[in-house]
Amino acid sequence: MYKHILIPLENSVADETILTHIKPLARMTGAKLLLVHVADGWVARNFQQLKLAESQEMREDRAYLETRTRELTEEGFACDAVLALGEPSDEIIKLARERNVDLIAMTTHGHRFISDVVYGATADKVRHAVDVPVLLVRAAK
Repeated sequence: MYKHILIPLENSVADETILTHIKPLARMTGAKLLLVHVADGWVARNFQQLKLAESQEMREDRAYLETRTRELTEEGFACDAVLALGEPSDEIIKLARERNVDLIAMTTHGHRFISDVVYGATADKVRHAVDVPVLLVRAAK
């Protein structure tokens, strides 16, 4: 079944929703977890090409991932984390391919047409671009 699960985290309360749903599955299958947060601020999007210093956002996101990784490891999960930089959907798709995951588990926010256009539809882009199952769980409000 599932051996390597990619979980995009937002550094928000929505993360509790997906982790609550995925932990029993990961425990049952013995899956390794790959946590990813995509920093998408101006500095993050231009970090490599302009050789910028890490922004406060990036430092906070890295610390958040380290905390989540430590918590999950203490609960007995095998867990890695990646702080990616750029467009969230592109980075999630790229990591899914590079790391050979067999499931992507992520939250959605239930936006409707206009909100999807304004905020982007990360989950929609991801599910259409990958060849592995994508588990979408609506974030608690």
